[in-house]
Amino acid sequence: MRLTRLLAASLLFAAPLSAQQPAATGTVAIRAARVIDGTGAAPIQNGIVVITDDRIVAVGPASSVRVPANARRVDLGDVTLLPGFIDMHVHLVGREIEDPKAFDAAPRDYPGFASSLAAEFARRTLMAGFTTARMVGASGFQDIGLRQAIDGGYVPGPRLQSAGHSLGITGGHCDENNYRPGLFDGTPETGIADGVDEVRRAVRYQVKYGADVIKTCATAGVLSGGTQGIGASQYSMDELEVMVAEARTLGRKVAAHAHGTDGIKRAVRAGVASIEHGSFLDEEGARLMAERGTYLVPTMMAAEAVLRAADAGAMPPLIEVKARAAAAAMQNATRIAKAAGVPIALGTDAGVGRHGQNGHEFTLMVQWGGLTPMEAIVAGTSNAAKLLGWEDRVGTIAPGRFADLVAVPGDPLRDVTALERASFVMKGGIVYKGEGAVR
Repeated sequence: MRLTRLLAASLLFAAPLSAQQPAATGTVAIRAARVIDGTGAAPIQNGIVVITDDRIVAVGPASSVRVPANARRVDLGDVTLLPGFIDMHVHLVGREIEDPKAFDAAPRDYPGFASSLAAEFARRTLMAGFTTARMVGASGFQDIGLRQAIDGGYVPGPRLQSAGHSLGITGGHCDENNYRPGLFDGTPETGIADGVDEVRRAVRYQVKYGADVIKTCATAGVLSGGTQGIGASQYSMDELEVMVAEARTLGRKVAAHAHGTDGIKRAVRAGVASIEHGSFLDEEGARLMAERGTYLVPTMMAAEAVLRAADAGAMPPLIEVKARAAAAAMQNATRIAKAAGVPIALGTDAGVGRHGQNGHEFTLMVQWGGLTPMEAIVAGTSNAAKLLGWEDRVGTIAPGRFADLVAVPGDPLRDVTALERASFVMKGGIVYKGEGAVR
C-alpha cells in the first residue's frame, strides 16, 4: 500500500495550510532503519516512534514497542529519524547578505518587504528539518509578527523564540551605522541604549512587546560600518550586568553577540546565557564559560558565507578584512570550547548564511570545529533545547515531547552531510515534507 494511503485520515494528512490550521489527531507509528533520539545515546536500530495527536508517546526498537491496534503504520525505510533540528541563531527578516542589494537595503527597501521575505525564509528553514529556531534581532518587531503568523497557521515555519530589537550602544554593531545623522538614529525602544537606565528600559520594552530572549551586541562585528575593529568591546560591565539582571527578573535569558576575547569574558562574567560567534575565544574565556555553563553558538555557516562574499568581491574592503579574520579564528575557537567542556549549541546566523541550507552547519561543526557527528547532532537538538529552556518540549525523541521529527537518508554518523538532506519533516504531528505533506 502506498504511503499516501497510509497517511490518509491520519494525523499525518492535514487540511491545506490556512489560518487556524487544524491540530493533528489520531495515532501513528513511524518506523525507520535507525532512530537517534538527540540525547547522545547510540542509535536505535529498526526503531519505532509512536505519536498520538501532536505528541510522542513511545520510542524504541520495533521488537519492544507496543503499537496500539488503531495506529496507522508508516515505514520510512532506510533513513535515520531524529528530533526536529533547532537553529539557535537566525535572522529570518530581511535580505540575505549574499543578495547583491543587501548592503544598501536599509534606506531603499519599502516597509513590509523584509517581512514578506521572512515568510519564505521561514518555510525554507522548516523544509530543511529545522522545526524550532531562535530569532536574534529584527527591526520593528517583525520577528514577533512572523512568530504570530506561524503560530496562527498562516504560514509554515519553525517554532520561534524571538528577541525583538537587538540591544547595542550608539554607533555599535547593533546600531544601523555609517549613514548620515538623522537617518537611522536609535532609541531604547529600538534597541539603542547607553547607560544602565536606558539598558533597563530597553530590556523592559522588548519584553513588553513579546520578546522571548534578549539579544545584545557585546562587541563590534564583521558587518559593522565605521572603522571599529571586530573585537572591540562595546557595553560596559555595569550595563551588561543590569541587562542580565533585568532580563532574569522578567524570565528571559541574554544572548550576546561577541567576537573579541575581552568582550566575550566580560559578557560571560555578567551572566549571559550564550556567546554568539565567539570567534576570538581563548582558553581562559573557555574555562569561564565551562564553569558558568555559558553556551557557545559558533555560527560557522556565517563565516563560510562572508568568505564567499569576500572572494566574490562583494564586500566593502574594511568589512572584507574583518570577515577573513573572524572566519579563520572561529574554527579554532570551537575546538578550544570543546576541549574545555563548554556546552555548544548549533546556530547558523542564517541571513548571513543562506536560509534553507541550515543543515550544512552540522557538516562544518564536524569538519571545521572538530565535533563528532553525534556531538554535532546533540548541539542541534537537546543542547539547543536546553539553552532555549524548552527541553521539556523539543530536542529529543521522548514521551511527552512535541512530535517534531526529521528523517535523513542513510546514516549521518557515517556521513554527516546526510543532515543537509532532510527527506521527511514533521512538526507537531503534521508532515510538511515527504509524502502526505500539507500543501
